[in-house]
This record gives sequence, structure tokens and C-alpha cells, in this order.
Amino acid sequence: MSAVVQISADRARQILLATVGPVQPRRPAGPTALVEALGHVQLDPIDRIGTNADLVGFARLDGLKRGEIHTARGFEHFAKERCLLPARAFPYYRDQAVITPWWRHTERMKRVDTGLLAAVEAEVRTRGPLTSTELSDHGKVRPMDWSGWKSSAKAGTLALEVLWTQCRVIVAGRRGGQRVYDLAERALPEVAGAMPTESFSRWAIRERVAAAGMLATASGPWWSMLREARTDGTVDELIEDSALMRVRVAGSRREWLIAPDSLEAVPAEDDRMRVLGPLDPLIWNRALVKQVFGFEYVWEVYKPAHQRRWGYYVVPLLHRGQLVGRLEARRVDGELVVSRVWREAVDFDEQALRACLVRLAESLSVEFATTKP
Repeated sequence: MSAVVQISADRARQILLATVGPVQPRRPAGPTALVEALGHVQLDPIDRIGTNADLVGFARLDGLKRGEIHTARGFEHFAKERCLLPARAFPYYRDQAVITPWWRHTERMKRVDTGLLAAVEAEVRTRGPLTSTELSDHGKVRPMDWSGWKSSAKAGTLALEVLWTQCRVIVAGRRGGQRVYDLAERALPEVAGAMPTESFSRWAIRERVAAAGMLATASGPWWSMLREARTDGTVDELIEDSALMRVRVAGSRREWLIAPDSLEAVPAEDDRMRVLGPLDPLIWNRALVKQVFGFEYVWEVYKPAHQRRWGYYVVPLLHRGQLVGRLEARRVDGELVVSRVWREAVDFDEQALRACLVRLAESLSVEFATTKP
């Protein structure tokens, strides 16, 4: 077992800001470059002030508009939950789809047959790219029920989901909020036939560490799809190869994986206040956020109303390398309406907040209003 390097909470905060924070020395030139730089942009459908993917983009790209993050040249699949991934990841996902039972959706496979899959794949080939609503009628199936959530009863839609998890088709973007399905060889011709250069687990662990900045060695959702690789010796091999290193933040026994060159990384700075998405990579691990930022954040959107401390869709505010408050807002009739701001810094900058909200309204293509009956 390799030695564990102890770092201060402030150094850990700087590592996060320097590796996955929104202020970087070189701003990405558009959505594709942003997804390439981040490696993962987590997806969630709730669109109160833009979706999480929108907010991740707004915090990092000037002039980005709502929905434009999906114009990035990449594809959607599972990483830490469902994510928008860069094109370079496709060869690894394509080959892994053959051996990962979870991606095959066993229950879905009971409701489709090879003939249906072939027919839908052929239609995407000849008519695509297309959304599920643009697909021909391939009949009905009995919907699946997962704790009250029911899948589509359309056989064609179910077949698309199976083909997608198997990487026989990809989600190559969004149209009107709907997933657009296409063949990889047409949407991503430069990587569709490329061969991986290492095992999926070695590649994916390094990608996950880069996407998180600091990846907890303890089990959790950040190890989605990689549970076996977490303990089968792959991590130790990567450390022995100097691809990763273990650190511990002073005051805690938790261990984290980082890229060695991030140990001395220095975060860039500016005076902008930024709204962070609830699933922004900077705040993926809530325990780490609490330890190094002194900021307790729980996204309460999926909690019952009586269990919420803050509100339905409350997101953090980042300013000068610190989490300084929270915001609850929504789009209403072409306006950005702010319901409440929690100011949690002694020197909270009101001018920076207003400029932040004006930029957010511009990104959402709405007017900025502070109150609305």
C-alpha cells in the first residue's frame, strides 16, 4: 500500500477549484471543449433556471444559452449517473456495453426481441438522426414499473433504450428537449471504430478522478459501474504507475484519489459570482464540500416538502473561491424571478450578485425581475 499524503482543508479546496472549478486560466471555446475538459456533465431533467447541465455550462462559458450544452460533440451514457460524455469516451463504452449486464437492461430485454431491435436500428440508420417521437410505430409492450415510475409502452421506444445502452445507437444531442438518436459512425465518425488503448476500469477510474477533482476511495455513487474496480487492485496499480495518488484532508480519516499534478495546482480567480448547478462537479461530494468549504449543501428537490430545510430548487453561489450563499429562483412568464437569497458570507457582495443574476437571465433568454406576486 502506497503512502497517503496529508493535505490541509484549504489545499483540498484549491485542488477542487483548480481542477473542476468554473474559473480556469483558459476558458473552453464552446460546449464541445467544455465537455472535453470536464469529462462528465451530469444530467437531470428538472428545468427551473436551466437544467443542471445548463447551469454547469453557464458557470463556465460566456454567452451560452439554455439547451446549447447539448450541441457538444459527444454522447450520453452512464458515468456518475447519466452524463453527457466527450467523444473520446465512446470506444470504451462501446466495448464495455458487450460485457456489462446492467447496461443491457435485462427487464427491458424480456419485452423486445432481436427482430424488433434490428428493425429499429435499421430505421435509425436510414432515417436518423431522430427522436423517439419521430420513430415509426412498432407496436406496444407492457410497461415496466419501478416503484411507481412506469416506462414507455411503445415497443420502438423500449428498443431504442436497449440499443442505446448497448451503444448500437447513441444519444447524440437533444431536440426540443428530446433525445436525438443516431449511429455512432455517423455522429462520431472519428471515434466510432477506434480501439481502446487500455482496460475500461483503468481508463474510467482516471476519468472519474479527473471529473471529480478528488475522488473518495470509499464506496458511493461516484463509483457507479466501477464497484469491483475500486477494490480489485486496479487503483493500487494506477498509484504504482504514478497515475494517481492518495491524500487525506487534515481532520478526517477519509482518503481521496487525485492526479499527482493537481497536488500543487493553483486555482485561477476572478470577481464574478456564479450560480452552481446542484450536481456541478465542484460539489459532487457533499461531505468534502462541508469539510473544505465549510458549506453544508443538500439538494432537496427530490425530498418531500415537509423534509426540506431550504426549498425545492435551491442552488449554491460561488464567489472568489468560496461558497457564499444560496439562491432560489425560477422562470415565470419570460422573467427570472428570485424567490430568496441566503447570504452566508460576512462580506457578501450585492453588486456581484446582481451581475450574476443578470448574466443568468441572459443565458435563459428572459428578463431579470427581483420579485413577482
